[in-house]
Amino acid sequence: MRDEPFLGTSAMESGLVTGYQLRTRYRAVYRNVYLANEVSLTAARRARAAWLFAGPDVVLAGISAAAVHGTKWLDGAAPAEIVRTDRHAPPGLVARSYAIADDQVCTRRGMRITTAARTAFDIGRTLPLPKAVPLLDALMNATRLKPTTVLAIAEASPGVRGVRQLRAAMKLADGGAESPRETRVRLLLIGAGQPAPETQIEFFDDYGEAIIRVDMGWRKWKVAVEYDGIQHWTDGKQRSWDIDRIAILELLGWMVVRVSADMLRRPEVIIQRVTAKLRAASCPL
Repeated sequence: MRDEPFLGTSAMESGLVTGYQLRTRYRAVYRNVYLANEVSLTAARRARAAWLFAGPDVVLAGISAAAVHGTKWLDGAAPAEIVRTDRHAPPGLVARSYAIADDQVCTRRGMRITTAARTAFDIGRTLPLPKAVPLLDALMNATRLKPTTVLAIAEASPGVRGVRQLRAAMKLADGGAESPRETRVRLLLIGAGQPAPETQIEFFDDYGEAIIRVDMGWRKWKVAVEYDGIQHWTDGKQRSWDIDRIAILELLGWMVVRVSADMLRRPEVIIQRVTAKLRAASCPL
């Protein structure tokens, strides 16, 4: 109970907390749904809080369903999403009233949520591309969801609002992305007219074991792009391994462009450097 939302009335009736403790040690997420003051409100905890508030028959959807499916990098401050007939909802909760087929609902952690495919379908058709694609990447990465499964729902839903937008989002989505910033780099390169890179390219040793993996790149031209998070600059072991792995890649004939968080504020530099490497490798740009 300390780490997860709970119903205040039920906790007091069971003797787990007193009214005074409830007022001083916990905060209300929704009416009668509480969370300990010291516990952060993640998207997954907000989803459970919404489910407790709305009742067990409600279906969690969108960002909330994605959170229960294990999607990373979600904003805990974003409103929870549920599907029910009544669209009235308190602040911090969005109620949808669209129809969902029975086979598009599953149960996870005791809660009814939209399947991964239906969740992607709703995210892709209701959010603008810059917001939808990173979320789709993260959902696909967490669930190993395939685009064809999502597009099958689109094919069966020709009259549903936002299907064209969903198709555009799915063309850009890639479950290989391991962080929103990797997604941002990939979309930046595609938007600049470069070929869509392959994500998570693996390199194997003589025994068939993967020894190196790069964030994205092009096998045909042997150009790799690596997004380096903060650990690549602050962790001594990580920096040492980065030097070794780049040396190995260069011995294999690959060229590597490293991208930092600071460089993301200068996107033209990233585009120029990657374009130069691709052209040097005879990519027709």
